[in-house]
Amino acid sequence: MSRRRTDWASLTAGLLFVMLGLAFVVQGSTGWWFSSLWLLPVLGAGLVAVGTVRTVGRYRERRELRRQGGR
Repeated sequence: MSRRRTDWASLTAGLLFVMLGLAFVVQGSTGWWFSSLWLLPVLGAGLVAVGTVRTVGRYRERRELRRQGGR
């Protein structure tokens, strides 16, 4: 079995959407109320974070390939 590298961007995006979903489940099942207007800025900031993680990951991957004599 080959070992695969962790895809941090997918993991971060998945956790973001799970946490947002849990927030709405908790809101619906308890008396906790919040405005849904915060959803778009949080989602936007989370996706920017995912893009940053993916960019840094690719940069490190390419740098590692260059050190090993690849492209």
